[in-house]
Amino acid sequence: MLLSPIISLLSLLIWIYLFFGHGRFWRSGPQLPPAAPSDFPDIDVIVPARDEAGTVGAAIGSLLAQDYAGRLRVILVDDNSTDGTANMAGAAARLSVIRLQSKPAGWSGKLWALSQGVAASTAPVLLFTDADIVHDPRHLSSLAAKLLQTPVDMVSEMVRLNCTSAAERALVPAFVYFFQMLYPFDRVNDPSSRIAAAAGGTVLIRRDALQRIGGLDSIKDCLIDDVALAKLVKKTGSIFLGHSGLAASVRAYPGLGDIWRMISRTAFTQLRYSALLLALTLLALSLVWLVPAGEILFGHGWARGRGLLAFSLGALSYLPTLARYERHRLWALALLLIALFYMAATLSSALSHWLGRGARWKDRAYGSGSP
Repeated sequence: MLLSPIISLLSLLIWIYLFFGHGRFWRSGPQLPPAAPSDFPDIDVIVPARDEAGTVGAAIGSLLAQDYAGRLRVILVDDNSTDGTANMAGAAARLSVIRLQSKPAGWSGKLWALSQGVAASTAPVLLFTDADIVHDPRHLSSLAAKLLQTPVDMVSEMVRLNCTSAAERALVPAFVYFFQMLYPFDRVNDPSSRIAAAAGGTVLIRRDALQRIGGLDSIKDCLIDDVALAKLVKKTGSIFLGHSGLAASVRAYPGLGDIWRMISRTAFTQLRYSALLLALTLLALSLVWLVPAGEILFGHGWARGRGLLAFSLGALSYLPTLARYERHRLWALALLLIALFYMAATLSSALSHWLGRGARWKDRAYGSGSP
């Protein structure tokens, strides 16, 4: 009887902090506007690809069509694809293709591919982007403008994710929302804050900054490579993370199972395979999501009022992300159920690791000690 009011009050205080503090994560910003840089440094774009025949043509075509006045070269690194990815990319004067047949032990597949692209590049500025992202012709200039304007060592953007299937419409906006909650963009961009993150689909980085941290070798075994890279760069420099209105992912997640596998692939990795961190995470998420719902359903008087206030703050915080993805604001009422889905996928990620199965992505095993 004594513990319940304390838990209820703690849940409300957490939401007050999340809403009014915590880097104002829920604002769903900043977003880089279209811009032209003051200078146009040479840029090499490195695109790692493994079995991306369905999307690589559109991605490479959008990169070659960039309205960029400087020297631009696109390097596609075909990571042992079996579906003709390199052939689907086409041929162009500014396109180089590297075909990999294997990867060394100790490297993640994507980072090995990126490292081979870096080794073949010469430009002082590098863009790491995925083979499922389509870029507006103004995108590269806008990224370069931000890199030079501040100046910063690295500019990264959360591109607009595909949101067309029923499963995507229900769950993808929440993926972006939870990422913002975990890594508030304002704090990522604050040099005095230790919080660092990036979105791997778009990373523009200075070559000297990459060399300063020891290159990609320094994170070669990291599955969450974008965040690992951002943390190292921010230790000795500055970074920027924002949302993109000029790039979009065309990778489809047609069903709930597809999104479940996307989450569970790296969720336990994010927790460093720690049972303690998993337990603390699930406890914290229960305080944030389950306690307000329980107070609303089963509480009385002040308890129900606290639950309603906490739930309202959570729902209000979701509205800007829903607006970004053009979803109806009533989806905010379903945020508890969506959070339960993500919690269950995180627990599944841990169970898969403990059972030695790990997760699979592009016919490679992750998180189970597999090479």
